[in-house]
Order: sequence, then C-alpha cells, then structure tokens
Amino acid sequence: MDEQRILVVDDDPVMLTLVRHVLEQAYFDVFTAASGEDALNLIKLKRIPHLAIVDINMPPGMNGFAFCKEAHKQVPRLPVIMLTGVGDEATIVKAFDEFQAEDYVVKPKDGPIRAEELVSRVRRVLRNQPDYTYTLESVATIDERLKVDVGNRKVLIGGEEIFLTPTENKLMAILLRHPGRTLPNDYLLRQIWPMESANEERLHTHVYRLRKKIERDPKKPHYIVSDWGRGYSFPAATSE
Repeated sequence: MDEQRILVVDDDPVMLTLVRHVLEQAYFDVFTAASGEDALNLIKLKRIPHLAIVDINMPPGMNGFAFCKEAHKQVPRLPVIMLTGVGDEATIVKAFDEFQAEDYVVKPKDGPIRAEELVSRVRRVLRNQPDYTYTLESVATIDERLKVDVGNRKVLIGGEEIFLTPTENKLMAILLRHPGRTLPNDYLLRQIWPMESANEERLHTHVYRLRKKIERDPKKPHYIVSDWGRGYSFPAATSE
C-alpha cells in the first residue's frame, strides 16, 4: 500500500519544515506549499493528497479558507485539518460549519507544536476516511475506456477530454471514494450540497447529465448504477 500523502500549506517556512519533519517521522509522504495558490497548483500537478493541513492567515495572497473553498472544487471532500494561530470561537465554528474542516489545531503561542498530538489527530482523521480501491493519482484509470481527472474537472473517454461541471465533478469524486457501495440519495445530497436544501430530483438531474458524458449508453449505465429507491453506486476496481 502506498504511503498516505499529506499536503501542508503555511506561509511560515519554519512551520512548514517542522510539520514536514514530524509527519515524515511518522511515515507519511509529505509535500508542502507556502501559499494557497501554490497548493492548488500542486494538487493539479502531483498525486491528490489524502489530507491537507492548512494555516488560515497567509498574507498577502489566498488565506486558508479561500484555499479550502477552491480545493474542494478540485477535490470534493478533501479532508482538511486547520493548523493555525487563530483560536477565537467564531473562527473555529466557521471552519467546521462553512468549510467542513475535519479538525482544528491551534498553534502554541510559545514553543513548538505538539508533535505526538498532531500525528494522532492526522491518523484519527485518516481512519475515518473511505478506503480507496481507485488510486489518488492525478488521473485515475477506471478501465481501458474511461479515465477521471478530478483535479482538472474532466474525464477522458478513449483519450477524448470531456469537461465536467463543478457539481458533476463533485458527484464523480464522491462515487470514486466509495466504489462498489450503494450511496443513499440522502447521503449524496448532504455531500454535494452541504449548505443547501436540495431534493432528489436535483440529484437525479445531475446523475443523468453525468451519465450522458461518460456512459456508452446512458439508458443502460455501466459506471453510475441505480439501486432503485435507494441511491447510486460506482463499480469497484478490478484486480489484475
């Protein structure tokens, strides 16, 4: 099994070096970025991370919240731990409620970060994530016909690029994270529109549009399969 990959985003080079060292000592594969903009580019160029650890205040460019908003467009449901000096309650609540942070760690004002605690929090978040039978390569090969590039919001059908809408991309990413499992309609609604009230008709419309883009015959789908009255599933990867 490949090492789990952690993206660390912080404008403080000392903090980046320290966090990288702590995580590498715990046998994680770590890559770092000094700004939100650089981190977004890394997600497109490198293998998609299993988890991102993100500072909030990163002047003068994109802050941590803005990074999370854009990153979740590229990699829907990317787990994020906020590691920041900002400790007020309103910001913590905002991180959890608006930006779906998995955890929030306040940097000590004096002294180094608590290494064992950080590693423990990282492991806890990763334990709660799905198992991946499709790799988190920048382009996931589903079969000889279909490849999915979540980071760049597109699929490749026989080598032809077909771009997805943000909602279609989010739906595809969620299904890929749970291959072989039927995901209930209400679960998909909560994951795709966490801050909105959405109904099943809206979900079915986006499924229909995505099928038209990726299926040979949308009326007889192979990739996005209906479990009538329950939800949808995506086929598990086939072992070679």
